[in-house]
Amino acid sequence: MRFQKPIRMSGAVVLAALLSGPAEAATGGEPMATVQVDVAACLAATAADDMDKAGPACAAVIDNEKTAKPDLIKALVARGALLARHDQIDRAIADDSRALLLDPSLADVFNARGELWLKKGDKPKAVQDFGAALRIDPNHEKARANHRAMARELERIGAQMAVAGKPSFNCAGARRPVEKAICGNRELADLDREVYAANARVIREAGSEGEAKKFQREQDDFIARRNAGFGRAGYDLKKAMQERLQRLNGVDGY
Repeated sequence: MRFQKPIRMSGAVVLAALLSGPAEAATGGEPMATVQVDVAACLAATAADDMDKAGPACAAVIDNEKTAKPDLIKALVARGALLARHDQIDRAIADDSRALLLDPSLADVFNARGELWLKKGDKPKAVQDFGAALRIDPNHEKARANHRAMARELERIGAQMAVAGKPSFNCAGARRPVEKAICGNRELADLDREVYAANARVIREAGSEGEAKKFQREQDDFIARRNAGFGRAGYDLKKAMQERLQRLNGVDGY
């Protein structure tokens, strides 16, 4: 089963935190000799989801070497959240990554970047970022939910990989030519395992013991026909297994 639970982007949470207080000075609150770069326009534009205004407003802060570190972080995180909302994933990750280099204690940003990695399909990096957010803030609800969901998904993928290319029976004991053929072909081995699992499900969900026995007899008959037919002219093992799987899954049967 594929991972289906949608994970909401955390850009709004991050941006709200940025807007909750005024920009800080670069040196402990002491006035600087040069004029401070104003981050307010960048934050306002990103909060309004205005890409046209946010572009130059945030660039003026981020690209200015005189920008105080706290303001630079705010601008990077705000722009990253805006870019994420507009599906500019790589650019959003770049901004979040730069912000985390400047301040690696930002749990919200780790979680937001984890969600971006997930959008790109990089699940290991997503789990790593969710875990980093939890190490910083063990009570971070979104990071905890994201990490739990991804851990289950990676466990499922690992289980699938462990049996990939392996049939439902032990190849060490294979004696029949058809069994050896299945063991020697990953696609046939996967098909065999799927047929076995589908048959087990059909029997488990049978309405009565008599119905369950009927289904098992049909499976036994399929195996007997498969064993007898393999190697004969015109017999297509792969097609026979696919048709059996389709029937078990209800395409033209149960």
